[in-house]
Amino acid sequence: METTANYKPNVEVVSDPEGLAYRGATLFINSAEEAIKTKGVFYVAISGGHTPKRFFELLSEIPKAKALTWDKIQLFWVDERYVPPDSKWSNYKLAADTFLTKVALPKENVHRIPTEYNDFKTAARCYEETIRKVFGLQENQLPEFDLIVLGMGTEGHTGSLFPNSYAPFDTEDLACVVYALDEKLNRITLTHPVLRAASHVAVLVSGEEKAGILKEVLTREPDEVRYPIHTLWPILHKITWLVDSKAAKLLS
Repeated sequence: METTANYKPNVEVVSDPEGLAYRGATLFINSAEEAIKTKGVFYVAISGGHTPKRFFELLSEIPKAKALTWDKIQLFWVDERYVPPDSKWSNYKLAADTFLTKVALPKENVHRIPTEYNDFKTAARCYEETIRKVFGLQENQLPEFDLIVLGMGTEGHTGSLFPNSYAPFDTEDLACVVYALDEKLNRITLTHPVLRAASHVAVLVSGEEKAGILKEVLTREPDEVRYPIHTLWPILHKITWLVDSKAAKLLS
């Protein structure tokens, strides 16, 4: 893998979390409009967590967002905790509470990660089958999302690809199970080949607690075992880093 010296990360710094949310919503709107105009459909995958909450709310508030042709949008999730869809820990519920019920997105275009199966692997396989069906994929094809929205944890994880996990190296499946040994909630996540195949990736980073890890991942040699977000380095040119001023305070 090439070193970060060969890349120039596209980092956009905004003043505060509200500005970050608005910029994220604007990027979503612009990506959707372009994809729908070009090919008649917008494929997008979103994440959960605290950072995107306001961004999601704005999707039901900004006039240009509300005016999107939502029936041409196919919505997926990057990852999900293995909890019921009405759980407070559910990434699906976050989206449902913030914008899904307030925009004209048909239910059949909402592709949540199924968490009702007793077997995690069955759930991951069903999610993969849904992706293949919606995208119309052949056996060895990867889906090409128009936009994938990610966050980054304080230890450098993204999606549910965690440090020292086998998940970033699972290259055969589109979705896989992450068994969280030190937490109660297991997860299902898109694999790194799917993330890399996207046309555009937005990474939202907010808060002073992320300043140290942001500096580390942007300046150190790529190490996707220690910093799973480094699995994106081969597509760094397709990534927009949306960062608020507190998270960016250690960047020169």
